[in-house]
Amino acid sequence: MTASPPLMNGHKRPAMPVLGDWRPTTDTPTPEPVEEQRTPAIVEASDTVAAAQAEAIRAKAWANAEQQRLTAEAEADAIRTKAIEEARKQRLANDRAERKAVEEQAASDARIAEHNRRRDQAERGRQDDARQAAEERKTAEKAAADETEAERRWRGHARGFYLICAIVALPVQIAAFHNPRAPWLMAAPLMLEGGAWVVLKGAAAAVAARRPYWHYRLIAWLLAFIAAGINLWHGLNAFDPATAIGTAFASVAGPGVWDLHEHGRIRKRDGAPTRRERRAAKKKAKAEKELKAADEARRADDKRAADEAARAAARKLAAEREKNFPKVWEHALKLAADLGQTAVTEAVWTRAKLDVEGAPPGESAEVLRMRNAAEARVAAAREKRPVNGSSVQAASQMLGAKKPRIYNPPAKRGTRSKGDTAPYVSAARKQASIAARNARKKGQ
Repeated sequence: MTASPPLMNGHKRPAMPVLGDWRPTTDTPTPEPVEEQRTPAIVEASDTVAAAQAEAIRAKAWANAEQQRLTAEAEADAIRTKAIEEARKQRLANDRAERKAVEEQAASDARIAEHNRRRDQAERGRQDDARQAAEERKTAEKAAADETEAERRWRGHARGFYLICAIVALPVQIAAFHNPRAPWLMAAPLMLEGGAWVVLKGAAAAVAARRPYWHYRLIAWLLAFIAAGINLWHGLNAFDPATAIGTAFASVAGPGVWDLHEHGRIRKRDGAPTRRERRAAKKKAKAEKELKAADEARRADDKRAADEAARAAARKLAAEREKNFPKVWEHALKLAADLGQTAVTEAVWTRAKLDVEGAPPGESAEVLRMRNAAEARVAAAREKRPVNGSSVQAASQMLGAKKPRIYNPPAKRGTRSKGDTAPYVSAARKQASIAARNARKKGQ
């Protein structure tokens, strides 16, 4: 950097403009001290130093201003970057929130649509059920109406047939009872035919009142056969056989058809099954009987197979016991014979095992030793101690087991002997005693 000259055109150089935040201490120029006598060389050197210092101050102020500008620009860039990042994050968050809102709205619309679909389906189901129930009710009503109409027609036809048969049968009966000296006997045919009708109506009343009706029907048939006999006898004597047989049949057919009508009504009232229903019931009973017999046969076969498998398993078990425990098996056979058993049962085998080996099934001396050894190995592994029973050698003054310890010093050289270890103080002996008791407890 080049310093500015202190003088310009023989005059003092004016002050430099303000750079950045730098301000002069006062607005008025600082008066120069009055010097009494200075040489031009000294004055020129002093002005040069002052100009250099001023230039350095100006450069420093400019550098500070530039540094502040760069710092401000950096901070502004950082703020803009942070704002851009925050805006990006906010935009992403808004996008996520919008997508979530759209998904929730879609899910809500789907739930509403599903609810509406189920509601419509349920409504259609109720309408279908109501329509089906109405159709079934109409069908039942139509069937009941048809049945009632058929019953009414059947009743009317039976009554009409009875009247026609009475009209056909009455003339021959009236001719049979015709007597000029006793004209009142001509009312006898009306009594026979009318009596049968009246008795049949009494049977209908008994049926409606749920009273016994068999005797009404018996009397009606008796009167009908009497009238038929009169028609047959008088027709053969006074008329031809066709007239006799026809009028006799008419006397029986009229009450018979009406009684048939009453018989059907009685069976309907009592709920008696028809021939088809009886045939179907018989067929169903036969099928159930065959199914039951097949089931019993299958169960019998399964039982035989299970028994055979059990016998095979028993034979295999007996062979295994005889092979692996010959002494126990021999004693078990003797014991079973002594107790009156035909085979070696579990009770006999348990007793034989106790007699021979002294242990129940599943245990023996070898098994117990093996189990104890395994338990000892597990306990030693948990306590991190050797399994062979050895322990760390303790000094002779250490407290040991409850039994008195017999000390036999070794005869060989290089081994420990009494007095090798210095006596412990009382606190150490107590602590060692506590440690020994704890070790014994762990060992037990």
